[in-house]
Amino acid sequence: MQSSSELFPVALISAEFRGDLSEDVYRLKPCNSPDRTVELALTRLGSAAPQGARGIPVILIPGSFSNRRFWYSPKGIGLGPYLARAGFDVWIAEMRGHGLSPRNKAYRHNRVSDYVRYDLPAIADFVHEQNPQPAHWVGHSLGGITLAGALGGHYLDQARVASAALFGSQISRTYWPLKVPPVEWGGRFLLKRFSVLSGSRLKRGPEDEPVGLALESLRWHGLFGRFGDVERDWWAGLAEVQVPVLAVAAVGDRQDPVWACRRLLEQFGSPVSEFLCLGQEHGFAGDFGHVEMLVSKEAQREVWPLVARWLGKTQDIVGERKLAALEQGQDVTPAR
Repeated sequence: MQSSSELFPVALISAEFRGDLSEDVYRLKPCNSPDRTVELALTRLGSAAPQGARGIPVILIPGSFSNRRFWYSPKGIGLGPYLARAGFDVWIAEMRGHGLSPRNKAYRHNRVSDYVRYDLPAIADFVHEQNPQPAHWVGHSLGGITLAGALGGHYLDQARVASAALFGSQISRTYWPLKVPPVEWGGRFLLKRFSVLSGSRLKRGPEDEPVGLALESLRWHGLFGRFGDVERDWWAGLAEVQVPVLAVAAVGDRQDPVWACRRLLEQFGSPVSEFLCLGQEHGFAGDFGHVEMLVSKEAQREVWPLVARWLGKTQDIVGERKLAALEQGQDVTPAR
């Protein structure tokens, strides 16, 4: 079968019309990580009506225990379809073993470090090959943490990133018992008895998570832990990130508190940043929760338009940068 990419093997596994939207599902096999069996599903949403040039690309990353349906329901409802109908070129990523992405051979050992170092760069390269414009990235919960790690670790080319939006994402909440080495060691011993954490049993979502993610989280929150991998300190690297950043927290979010989400935003060195807190005291209809901040009728009315407004605002900044580069005689032709 002919590949849909010149970068690495990519198969178009589905091309359908869903009402007023077109849905193309690609399966990427980047072969860029130690586990060569990794394949990643990437869903593109666009208008079903014939149109000229593609819109600005937006890449959506779901959180833990989740898949593409967080952004795009079978009935065509969600932030993904909303942005596609607004003219954006929407791409929804599914991490290893989630949704339409098959489980790789070393699935139980998958870590955020693998997503950061290998998977997000491959997704970025393919989207840029298909639509060579700087892309906006939107991540929820673990998806936002992964995006922050890829930016802080400098695994994503900032010249190809129009903006980053982090919903309910933080790394600063302290779990004091884990600072006691015997407690951390005991946690590791217990977790290693499992290969996956069941989303349905834990009532966290429709997907399982590999135990490798939980072990990595223990390391981050341990006595001498840090947000990063063996080679790079992602937290320190965030200070060098210059792309526009939006951080959104919710008053009713008990998992990722407002102060911790704000702390992540403050670590970025971006000259353009914005913080939103979704709650009654800030002018919203109610106190949103961790999931409700993006998946609810209230989010559809109050939050999705704010996301579209942010994307439009930062797109103007991208245009200004291009204009400034042209005035300085720099080459701004997208690389293919």
